[in-house]
Amino acid sequence: MPEHEDTPAATPVVTSVVARTGRRRLVGTAGIAGLATLALGGCQTQASDGFLPPAVSDTGRLVTSLWIPSWIAVLAVGALTWGLIIFAAVRYRRRKDDDGSLPVQLRYNVPLELLYTVIPVFMIAVFFWYTARDEAALVDTNTKKDLTVSVVAKQWSWDFNYVDSNVHETGVHTELDGTTGKRAQMPVLYLPVNKRVQFVLNSRDVVHSFWIPAFIMKMDIIPGKTNGFQVTPTQVGTFQGKCAEFCGAYHSQMLFMVKVVPQNEYDQEMARLRSIGQEGLIPVDVSRESMVSGDIQKIPAPARTESNR
Repeated sequence: MPEHEDTPAATPVVTSVVARTGRRRLVGTAGIAGLATLALGGCQTQASDGFLPPAVSDTGRLVTSLWIPSWIAVLAVGALTWGLIIFAAVRYRRRKDDDGSLPVQLRYNVPLELLYTVIPVFMIAVFFWYTARDEAALVDTNTKKDLTVSVVAKQWSWDFNYVDSNVHETGVHTELDGTTGKRAQMPVLYLPVNKRVQFVLNSRDVVHSFWIPAFIMKMDIIPGKTNGFQVTPTQVGTFQGKCAEFCGAYHSQMLFMVKVVPQNEYDQEMARLRSIGQEGLIPVDVSRESMVSGDIQKIPAPARTESNR
């Protein structure tokens, strides 16, 4: 009889533990769902840009407009392919009542084989056409420009010649040793907003790569060669620039800052450089490698040495 009396008393205890466990699970599930919602909410903007940095230039918008549809098409093909693989694996799996014999190993379906041959070739052709079209636009330097900046890469910093203003900014290697204020020592590239800039790229020593991630555009800089592209910054702000090609021991510290400013602030910076004695352009074609003759003419004349004019 006491056992029967104790049993009802024990039941609420078990129920309470189960209830508390259920509540904990509910709270835990809600917490995970909340964190997932916050994470997905934080990624929403990036997902809309194809997980690329938000474009602050016309080239960036062009690259993004090619990148996102390409991934949509690739994911659609991937989903179809995975679906067919899973369907075939489930539908034609071996069953218990199978006699163990193999199905016919040589069987042809000409329409199906043509389908999975023609469609990939067509997709590759479409990808190639759009890629070639946008690449041609990215490297086109025939559009009328508003100003020219001659960029000189060197181990492990940058020189910037503002050709139209006849002034320059020279940088030295900024060693990142963990102390504060290092960012202020990096060379700064000033650009006016909504003005088309032509970059002329040269190297003094080894292969470098001029990269401004926020512009979603980079280009290799090869000794003896002159490369270049045009870009229009569309947003005022301060952005990071860096070398994207391994160029030696301090490659990771070959950094610079980019300030996109209104025209009046850009003019003030040009005047400041002139006032501190940085008038004139730094010779570009003085490097370890001899310049290719045709590429010398691509360097703005004021930045060439007398022997190469």
